[in-house]
Amino acid sequence: MLFIHTHDDPWHRVGGEDGPVPHPQAAAHRLLTLEQWHAVRDTWPANLPVGVQLPNTADVEDLAADLPRLALVALHFPKWVDGRAYSQAHLLRVRLGYRGQVRATGEVLVDMLPLLQRTGFDAVQLRADQKESHALRALGLVTDHYQGDVHQPRPLFARVAA
Repeated sequence: MLFIHTHDDPWHRVGGEDGPVPHPQAAAHRLLTLEQWHAVRDTWPANLPVGVQLPNTADVEDLAADLPRLALVALHFPKWVDGRAYSQAHLLRVRLGYRGQVRATGEVLVDMLPLLQRTGFDAVQLRADQKESHALRALGLVTDHYQGDVHQPRPLFARVAA
């Protein structure tokens, strides 16, 4: 799991005084809102890495055609009790075969890390009051699971039977 720190993150949002810039200029490592991406996707140079911030209310399947062009999909947790982004990550990895970075942003707590990892997230930006050392410990507490996940799709009984 990659831990993102805002001071050294190469990905940058494109905003102005009044919020996101409607038609951002193309540059490497831009992290665009879904609306910004829709405005520039037809003209975005293929050689520039681009990422999209996806609200947890969006249907990830609407991005299916764009996924080969996206280096990063940032999924937002507006509240730690709202788990829709887990489902979005799982769909990105399993159904859509996305291999780029899937990042968790927003209200991301240490307790969420094991499930984040199992559902397909490979990068997290922890909430400011959370400690990376505690997150690392949480990731190592349970090393095997009965249920399948994005890394091991077969449940334990099927693995044992094989």
